[in-house]
Amino acid sequence: MNDKAGTQDRPVILIEDNADDEALTLRALKKANVLNEVLVARDGAEALEVVFGQASTDLSYPALILLDLKLPKIDGLEVLRRIRADERTELIPVVILTSSREQEDIIGGYKSGANGYVRKPVKFSEFADTVASLGMFWLLLNEPMPRISKSSDLGDGNR
Repeated sequence: MNDKAGTQDRPVILIEDNADDEALTLRALKKANVLNEVLVARDGAEALEVVFGQASTDLSYPALILLDLKLPKIDGLEVLRRIRADERTELIPVVILTSSREQEDIIGGYKSGANGYVRKPVKFSEFADTVASLGMFWLLLNEPMPRISKSSDLGDGNR
């Protein structure tokens, strides 16, 4: 699916504590021909380790993070806030992929810097279509933000 230079060689990080939803997401990504390596974190603490470990190298800077909200150890909104608070990771696209329909979760997600909020459909066929659409947009159609290592890379020096 993704032959655009700069995204296929970068991993997708899936942050999901439910083994069934993890398996469905991985299956849907494979079915959609997403060629990126998918790194999985199963709780909020592990998520931060994976995200900040990947963000430390240019070769494995994440192309996309798919984030569940209801996570053990550190909840998804706190994970998102920490990602946005660090200049190494603040620009990585983060899409909340959750079963929550709570308005406060939706508002909290966007206020915390989510690039999108997607509810997980119950039926696998709809779930697979949703994940395929996410992959198509974020890994193929969307122009990825280049990694910015210092504020002078922005052109005007102002951030």
